[in-house]
Amino acid sequence: MSSVYVLHGLRPWLIQRVSAVYIALFVVYIIFSLAAAQDVSYQHWHDWLFHPLNTIAAGLFVIALLLHAWIGMRDIILDYVHNTLIRMIAFTLVIVILISSGIWSVKILLLTLTL
Repeated sequence: MSSVYVLHGLRPWLIQRVSAVYIALFVVYIIFSLAAAQDVSYQHWHDWLFHPLNTIAAGLFVIALLLHAWIGMRDIILDYVHNTLIRMIAFTLVIVILISSGIWSVKILLLTLTL
């Protein structure tokens, strides 16, 4: 067994299922929070997001979403893109987009902790 961490077999399947459950639960939590809110304004949304537990939950949501997206896109590319060069270009584009999105999300979440 190689010491390199490779996602294949049961591990990516499990990561994708667990991340899907967390994403669904977080979306339900957001919908419930909005439905229960008496005042739906920028200030209320700001205060809700800046609560430390909600910031942590949002951070975990971003991680789950990025992992879920990576595994899904990786499987689609492996299944449907057969040309090696195009496959590498597609992987590179997906990785750049996901890393950029992750950095942007971390920046926003860190901003919430400093305000």
